[in-house]
Amino acid sequence: MKTRHTSLEIEPVKSLIHLIRGQRVILDADLARVYGVPTKRLNEAVKRTLERFPSAFAFLLKPQEVASLRSQIATSKGRGGRRYIPRAFTEFGAIMAANVLTKARKR
Repeated sequence: MKTRHTSLEIEPVKSLIHLIRGQRVILDADLARVYGVPTKRLNEAVKRTLERFPSAFAFLLKPQEVASLRSQIATSKGRGGRRYIPRAFTEFGAIMAANVLTKARKR
């Protein structure tokens, strides 16, 4: 029986997970990279189907959470960096995002 190989192995994906508000989450940019889509496309798909993403699935970070992450993962705060607040996805939110993206591709 053959095993399928993905572009990202388990250990590198583990490094993308952060603990925020007592929950393990992955940021929108990292999740988009895992799914192989631009961050903008992921966020557009989420915004079109917000009813599928309750706060237990995804939430926008607070400014102090962004500042804390910036110091931990060295994100840019000047020109060329993010110009909007990142969205954090829980495990269920990441799965829902995959479903939403799959439906968008089938259209």
